[in-house]
Amino acid sequence: MSDVTSTILLLLCLLQIKHMFADYFLQTPRMLADRAIYFHVGRAQHAAVHALGSAIAFFLVGAPLGFIVAICTAEWLAHFHIDWAKARHGEASGCGPSDAKFWRAAGVDQALHQLTYIAMVWAWVHFVVH
Repeated sequence: MSDVTSTILLLLCLLQIKHMFADYFLQTPRMLADRAIYFHVGRAQHAAVHALGSAIAFFLVGAPLGFIVAICTAEWLAHFHIDWAKARHGEASGCGPSDAKFWRAAGVDQALHQLTYIAMVWAWVHFVVH
C-alpha cells in the first residue's frame, strides 16, 4: 500500500472519529434547540465544532494552513445547511423517533455528511498531494 493510500485511510478514519464526537458527544442543549430556525447560533457552533475537528485531522496529515482554512470553511457551510435542511424537514413533517420518516431523514443527513468527507479528502489529494 502506498503512503498516499495509507494517509487517505488515516484521514478518513480521523474524520469518522471526529464526526462521532461532534455529532454524538459534544452537542450542547443550545446546539439541539430550535434547529429549524435558519440562522441558529447553536447550529453555527455545532458546525464550528465539526470544522475545528476537521482542521485538526488535516493538520495531523500535514495539510497546509491555507488549504485547511478553505476546506474547513466549506465544511462549515455544508454542515450548517445539511443540518438546517434536516431540522426544517423534521419540523414540517412532525415526525419523531418512532416514525420511519424520521430515520430516513437521519440516514440522508448522515450520508450527506459522509459524502462531504469524501469530497474533502478528494480535494486534499487533488490540490495538496498531487
